Amino acid sequence: MRKISILLLAITLSVFVSCKEEKKETTTTEEVKTSTQFVVKPEATSVKWTAYKTTDKVGVNGEFTTVKFDDKSGATPEEALNNLSFSIPVSSLFTNDATNTRDAKIKTSFFGSMIDTDLISGKLMYKDSKYIASLTMNGVTHDLPLEATIKDERRVTLKGIMDLKNWNAIDALNALNKVCFDLHKGADGVSKTWEDVAIEIETYLREN
Repeated sequence: MRKISILLLAITLSVFVSCKEEKKETTTTEEVKTSTQFVVKPEATSVKWTAYKTTDKVGVNGEFTTVKFDDKSGATPEEALNNLSFSIPVSSLFTNDATNTRDAKIKTSFFGSMIDTDLISGKLMYKDSKYIASLTMNGVTHDLPLEATIKDERRVTLKGIMDLKNWNAIDALNALNKVCFDLHKGADGVSKTWEDVAIEIETYLREN
């Protein structure tokens, strides 16, 4: 009888220890999941733009091949992107122009006509469930509303439309149109460079 009691006690203790270890393992997994951090990496980010010419509004595509971010992470994509400061060197502008002249004209005539000819800078903000880029260009800081799409909590796409007059850049735009006068003529013979520029930012949030 005593042997049976000892056996039952051993079985009870074994089950208790097993359950305790299982519970501890579950807690550890939950803690790891909670501590996951999202971070934006420059090498996983692209900044593309589309400008427009002629009265038919023909798109001209380009990008900035270099973007720099301050070190920042967050427990959610929104937290990682909020208050994220960035800077874009104008020298990294690239339009894949076969003649190799378009890039130089944009850098020299457009950005070269501005107060700050080297950098576009700003801060990305998430407020009231909306994204905004507080963008500084030509010595002017102005908010650019952005539409955001986040897939799988990792792949982020931000889109917006810049109106260049909000950055006092119309004189710079006119300077560009002057050197591209014939190239910006449409079938009607009118040379035109539009004030609005479409912006698309894509990034992948890495685990920190």
